[in-house]
Amino acid sequence: MKKLFMMAFAVVSAMALTVSCDSDYAPDSFLDEAKVSSSYVAIDVNGGSSTVELTANGSWEIANGLDWLTVSPMSGSAGNSTITFSAASTMDGRNGAVTINVGGKSQYINVIQGLSTVAQATCAEVIAGPDSKTYLTKGIVTAITNTTYGNFYINDGTGEVYIYGTLYAGKTQNNPIKNNNIEVGDEITVQGPKTTYNGTVELVDVTVVKVAKSLIKCDSTYVAGVPSAELPIEGGEITAYLTNKGNGLFVDVPADAQSWLSISQIAGNTVTFKAQPNDGGDRSTTLVFKTTDGKKDYSTEVAISQKGAVVAVTCKDFNSKEDGDAQYKVRGIVTNIANTKYGNLYINDGTGEVYVYGITDWANYSSTLKVGDEVELQSVKTSYKGAAQMKNAIVNELVAHDVLTVDQFLATEESKTAYYVLSGTVVASAPEGSKVDLATYGNFTLKDETGEVYVYGVLNNMLEKKNKQFGTLGVKEGDKITILGYHTSYKGVCQVGGAIFIKNEPAAAE
Repeated sequence: MKKLFMMAFAVVSAMALTVSCDSDYAPDSFLDEAKVSSSYVAIDVNGGSSTVELTANGSWEIANGLDWLTVSPMSGSAGNSTITFSAASTMDGRNGAVTINVGGKSQYINVIQGLSTVAQATCAEVIAGPDSKTYLTKGIVTAITNTTYGNFYINDGTGEVYIYGTLYAGKTQNNPIKNNNIEVGDEITVQGPKTTYNGTVELVDVTVVKVAKSLIKCDSTYVAGVPSAELPIEGGEITAYLTNKGNGLFVDVPADAQSWLSISQIAGNTVTFKAQPNDGGDRSTTLVFKTTDGKKDYSTEVAISQKGAVVAVTCKDFNSKEDGDAQYKVRGIVTNIANTKYGNLYINDGTGEVYVYGITDWANYSSTLKVGDEVELQSVKTSYKGAAQMKNAIVNELVAHDVLTVDQFLATEESKTAYYVLSGTVVASAPEGSKVDLATYGNFTLKDETGEVYVYGVLNNMLEKKNKQFGTLGVKEGDKITILGYHTSYKGVCQVGGAIFIKNEPAAAE
């Protein structure tokens, strides 16, 4: 403990020389206005408190900018006072200073807790280590995800760590990627505290210690003689132009793209790839180029994509798709608008339900789109906490439908172009001259609190619209069914025609 105290005293004394250039302050001198028993405070790394005696000739107050340090009291009057400095335990040493202001003069109290050390670690050791600990680590930049905050991934071969926020000149959001000259493929050394967010290990608001530039860099990619990283749907060639200061050039087609992409030619530091026509949705991959100086390998990456057809799928199929860049379009009835500010809503097409997390250009639809409307939406499949969703959807088509009770439906004019949304209980009955069929066509009576109407056939879902499939929907007598259909009649008896199955709520088991 004596050695630790002497080390702490030495560190504090050295630190005090750099705290201020104020002529009223010297490391081992004290103000006449505010005399203190010590100009430094040492707190145990495991947490604790320490006190300083203050004699002031007037009212005083303390300025404390250290969020980890508690000072009490923060102010007082002339005379003798005891000031207590407290801190919780810390994994790494830390230090700083507080100021006692009295009579227009300032007395500085330097505070140290433990010895300030930073653990140098591999990415694997960072991943396995405790949160809140500060690490010094280095790795290859594999992807840059946000240039404003300076978010990127590093990998040193033992694991991958996400960098969430990068400082430049001690400030956040200070154009850190450009100012630190960080590029994919560079070997970077950073220092910062670890945290874990939703299972992702992060170093937060790191300081860049060193950037070792990669010996290889992708300067540009061209498609059909034009700068681009996107191939057309019909396929073609994309050429990557590289700067390579290493020995040799190594490139492979990524496994996720080998079914549609191949190397066409390598000429010096120029690599050309050939893509096949795309009859599916949008697809993408990341090309990796490598070189070596004989001791260390260097790499650079470039993301490329290929446009694809927009695939029409049912709600059920959409929810089962993998997250990615492929574009899908889904048609369904709006069953619930969960957020009127962003356009978060649910649609159902008879096969299942899709949650839509936001509508692009929602302002154009917020005053008109309503529950019961039929929409065709287009976007990619994403997930949030394991739940499927369509994010930032584009509205390809909007067809307004009213949600009616049975008596309201019966009051409308007959028309095979005006569709309405109806919900009611399935009753195994039919008007004279008609029949009940719950096994094949879907013929039954729909009943709600206002009345009943005969349904003459139900198509299985909004995309396929197949008949003779009603038995596969699992609808039983007593269930509450929702359908989309138009008002027609047979031999003077009103009925629902052209009905499309939307959803079913099975009756409670007795």
